[in-house]
Amino acid sequence: MTKTGRIATRRQVLAGTGALGIGIGFSGALSELFTGTAAAQGLGHHGYGPLVPDPKGLLDLPEGFRYRVLSREGDRLRSGEGKVPSNHDGMSAFAGKGGRVHLVRNHENRADGRVPVPTVEGLTYDPAGKGGCTALTLDARNNVVSERVAIAGTAVNCAGGPTPWDTWLTCEETEDKAGTNGYTKDHGFIFEVDPADPRRTGAVPLTAMGRFQHEAIAVDPRRGVVYETEDAFEKPFGLFYRFLPEKPLGGRGSLRAGGRLQAMRVPGVPDLSTIQSVGAAAEFDGIEWVDVPDPGAARTPIRFQDFGRGGITHAQKLEGCYWGGRSVYFVSSFARRSDGSTADHYGQIWRYDPERRRLTLVIVFGPDTDIQLPGESPDNICLAPSGGLMVCEDGNGAQHVYGVTRRGEVYAMARNRQAITSAATAAGGTPEEPEWGEFAGVTFSPDGDTMYVNCYTPGTTFAVTGPWRR
Repeated sequence: MTKTGRIATRRQVLAGTGALGIGIGFSGALSELFTGTAAAQGLGHHGYGPLVPDPKGLLDLPEGFRYRVLSREGDRLRSGEGKVPSNHDGMSAFAGKGGRVHLVRNHENRADGRVPVPTVEGLTYDPAGKGGCTALTLDARNNVVSERVAIAGTAVNCAGGPTPWDTWLTCEETEDKAGTNGYTKDHGFIFEVDPADPRRTGAVPLTAMGRFQHEAIAVDPRRGVVYETEDAFEKPFGLFYRFLPEKPLGGRGSLRAGGRLQAMRVPGVPDLSTIQSVGAAAEFDGIEWVDVPDPGAARTPIRFQDFGRGGITHAQKLEGCYWGGRSVYFVSSFARRSDGSTADHYGQIWRYDPERRRLTLVIVFGPDTDIQLPGESPDNICLAPSGGLMVCEDGNGAQHVYGVTRRGEVYAMARNRQAITSAATAAGGTPEEPEWGEFAGVTFSPDGDTMYVNCYTPGTTFAVTGPWRR
């Protein structure tokens, strides 16, 4: 997750007004995402009103909503294991006993991470890795009961996703091998984390699920297939994968049994950025899945490998991934010709229906829209109990969590007010244009009454409550 591009002042002004009349391309096919959820009750057709400036200078929310800071980078972990690590990223919430909630939070620390995840015996993969996860347990009122290391010694833990058996799959967004950046082991894997008791899962890489620049995953709750996105930084860009486990839906630890890793091929479409329309005009049947020749990428990164006649389908900035209804949804945050993509866009949300083997572009942002979204938006996504999606923004300037309603309206749900001080300014140099930390890890409590979200930098975890079902 990086910061590139500029945001128009006009966009920043309009974003503060609440519901945004963004001229995005939108497909009614997205409505399937809400089937069987609170959204099916017909809620969530509008935003919650304009954002109200926070007198504490942390988080702007609509009237009637309030936040609580659960944890901040540099504070002491309640377990006494060390400090709260930096670079808060992907996150998920799980139901605990007695109304408690378990939060598992990624820390996307590279080799130069500011505050590393403390190493803990039995939970550390590579002592040289500074990334990992921490786990928070909250009571029914969102008071923090405990906060501890869940896995350590990993690298660049970006996003991930929950499993149907209530564990978290944390993803390393790197391809560094042992000997690179001081690492003693290869990186680029997925690890399983038990939010209630991390020692049940330890620090075991799920090697069969591939070694590449992982971003996020989503699990088909009926078939057990795991879908994976790859956020490769250079051309050829990332792939969209599926993992066919030997023990589908086998519960905690079952993914260690292995399986087959495959990459998606859209016949005749080598680059998803070329698709600019939505709905029926951007619907592809007969999607193919091709076995990955070498999932461990022993010599060649997967996206460079030979997939035979017909090649494989790539896309820039494949990030968020989510299961809804009977389909998996995944995000391409942006595409730019200047980076090597075939066409430009400011964000796509795709839907893949495994029963029909059909891929559909359901939302596309800009660049020819009323409000120019930033270079890296959307990013993390999740379902909202009031209907629609919540989308984390990842760009420059003021950062937001946006809602996308069932009718395709986009509205601002939250705005980060924590400016990042540049190194030059901190050293007494000329003040630079302020930057704000991106949002990440948006998720809801099992009862839908609380939105949890991270500010990446400075690392902060918020609990947001209010009239979500209004």
